[in-house]
Amino acid sequence: MSELIERLAAGLPAEAVLTDPDVVRSYANDMAGFCPAGAPAVVVLPRTVEQVQHVMRTANALRVPVVPQGARTGLSGAANATEGCVVLSLVRMDRILHIDPVDRIAVVEPGVVNATLSRAVAEHGLFYPPDPSSWEMCTIGGNIGTASGGLCCVKYGVTAEYVLGLDVVLADGRLLTTGRRTAKGVAGYDLTRLIVGSEGSLGIVVRATLALKTAPPRQLALAAEFPSADAACDAVCRIMAAGHTPSLLELMDRTTLRAVNDMTKMGLPETTEALLLAAFDTPDPGPHLEAVGELCTAAGASQVVPAEDAAESEMLLAARRTALTALEAVKGTSMIDDVCVPRTRLAELLKGTAQIAERHGLTIGVCAHAGDGNTHPTVCFDPSDEDEARRARLSFDEIMKLGLELGGTITGEHGVGLLKKSWLAEELGPVSLELHRGIKQVFDPHGILNPGKVF
Repeated sequence: MSELIERLAAGLPAEAVLTDPDVVRSYANDMAGFCPAGAPAVVVLPRTVEQVQHVMRTANALRVPVVPQGARTGLSGAANATEGCVVLSLVRMDRILHIDPVDRIAVVEPGVVNATLSRAVAEHGLFYPPDPSSWEMCTIGGNIGTASGGLCCVKYGVTAEYVLGLDVVLADGRLLTTGRRTAKGVAGYDLTRLIVGSEGSLGIVVRATLALKTAPPRQLALAAEFPSADAACDAVCRIMAAGHTPSLLELMDRTTLRAVNDMTKMGLPETTEALLLAAFDTPDPGPHLEAVGELCTAAGASQVVPAEDAAESEMLLAARRTALTALEAVKGTSMIDDVCVPRTRLAELLKGTAQIAERHGLTIGVCAHAGDGNTHPTVCFDPSDEDEARRARLSFDEIMKLGLELGGTITGEHGVGLLKKSWLAEELGPVSLELHRGIKQVFDPHGILNPGKVF
């Protein structure tokens, strides 16, 4: 290890190499529970592409594993350290290099915080749509690594649809440039899409060219209360079948509403079984909201309340953004599933999750990006209670199994990491898994990039 640190220090500023055991230990985990983490040998915080290349050349020469990290807001253990690794934190590479209103692109470093980019492009009348719930903390590099989504996915799509090109430092320190800056381009294999969602297992993203949209009007929302999750999911199907394209369509069950109220004192309705939030960012959202309100009523909504203004709409969105944090506070920790199913099977997933919670005697709250079928069943448990923790793990796995049985996927936006790697083979099948391993071998022949993650 002393040779490793000496060689790293030879090409990095002194402040970029952290070796204090307590400080190094603080970089061991992301925000996922039930995921093991090793003790890093060293943490490095480069500021330039050349410094990242130096780190990878050194690690490759010594065959030392490298775990890339952003803000560590991930929920799958993908950023957890492995024993004796180099933690490569990219948070100091946080410059917005270029914003082009004509080509509608932004060129950024990986450590740029999502909300910072959103505010910067808004000054040019532009909009970067991907907005994970942790958007005030999470970084663009982390968003790219996990192919993250957010509340606006139902209309605008996920991170992968906005990444035009990447600069990527490979395992041996070479610099790979993928993609384009143009609106169109189909030259060669789509290596950009391959890197997006690879969770740091194929290379280190050091620069990204992102597509932007013109800024829409501020969205206006409505809240619809339902006597059952089935009725709320029926409303979702009616809204989508009628051809509406809301800017968001989010669901929170009663357990989630209570947790959010306990944390924020917002006064959300706790007597309803499910609350559906729908919003439109069109120039005249009124007719759309009225039509969606009628569909909710037809599906059995007990009350439909349009927001009076944009400020009230933002309050409803803030409640949804705090849902996962609020559920974690119920018992001290949580396991957050990320199962995505066809919209037509959404009600079955929620019903099945409630049965799993009852069978294991656990509190499981569900919030969801209902418009695209992406649910986050969140298992609340006391980690100091061994039996409760065991039941939590069982319920988590049963929910993933249920999602696959309903024609879904084990992860819609959080990634595989450590938490769900045992389920990936079941979803992919042997042929796909073999090809995944072959691709990994081409990019990382010595297996030093985020080893033990994904598969």
